[in-house]
Amino acid sequence: MNKNRKTLKMPVRYLMNAVLVVLLFLALSYTTGSMLSTYQNKVLMTVGINIILAVSLNVATGYLGQLPLGHAGFMAVGAYTCALFTKYSPLPDGVSFAIGLALGAVMAGLFGVLIGVPALRLTGDYLAILTLGFGEIIRITLNNIDDVLGYSLFYGSKGLKNIPKYSNFANVFLCVVITCFLIHAMMKSRHGRAVLAIRDNEIAAESCGIQTTYYKVMAFAFSAAFAGLAGGLYACYIGVLNPSTFGFMKSIEILVMVVLGGMGSMLGSILSATVLTILPEATRSFDSYRMVIYSLVLILMMIFRPGGLLGSYDFSMSRIVEKVMNGELFHKKNADKEGADHE
Repeated sequence: MNKNRKTLKMPVRYLMNAVLVVLLFLALSYTTGSMLSTYQNKVLMTVGINIILAVSLNVATGYLGQLPLGHAGFMAVGAYTCALFTKYSPLPDGVSFAIGLALGAVMAGLFGVLIGVPALRLTGDYLAILTLGFGEIIRITLNNIDDVLGYSLFYGSKGLKNIPKYSNFANVFLCVVITCFLIHAMMKSRHGRAVLAIRDNEIAAESCGIQTTYYKVMAFAFSAAFAGLAGGLYACYIGVLNPSTFGFMKSIEILVMVVLGGMGSMLGSILSATVLTILPEATRSFDSYRMVIYSLVLILMMIFRPGGLLGSYDFSMSRIVEKVMNGELFHKKNADKEGADHE
């Protein structure tokens, strides 16, 4: 190993990534404010919401190694919680929206704990079926509940309407950044390492003293909470909620984003969520053929890139700077060979 290799200290790493995020935010804010139409702005907001959904599901699938099929159920919990609070809250708009998002995330996280405790004792197909059942229970319940104690709240299959439209590009982008930062920080902590150890070998992790049930439920609840956050943003973006939106196919759509991007890759989830959201809109002029094109892209990706767009690779600005400092950016093989010679 090359002892003279230069590395960046942890605070510098975080600072560089923070600067990159701020610059990206300013660039996108200027673009959406001055160059894009209302329709294009809404597409970008949908991209942001789907990124949160994909990145959050990646915690349970890519990092924890489980296969839940009820992610849309957690999104529905967050959406209805946030919608009801913001609709009837007497607080100022911004405060009401922030509290509504927080309540939606917390409520979805609590449901994640309630479902995770019994569900995560199972694995594979059994876990998938149980979480699928949960998602359908949420959808059917919302579809059949009209009033509570004589007060019309959920409106059943008619849908919940007149939800304040507080979501805009700025707060959606901010929530994307917060979601990615918190998940990244969690996975780099000892809790995240415990989750990865459970994914790699649960029996070995338990024999090393890791409380597998605790960490599995924690990761599952973490994943559910951010799905609830995405649901809250969606509710205050679209203005109308219908239970049919949160059906089985929505969960599959989110899962496809994660698999296509690469299980365990946050950047992969971000890219795939972006591509799979924009692709149907970009091919809208083809009318009935656009979903065929969408399906063909998915099939070809799974044939030629079965590990996803990026596999398990994650982008880091600080990693690129370190490679530039050490002259490894375009000479990785030579650098590796020299390092082996030093050994």
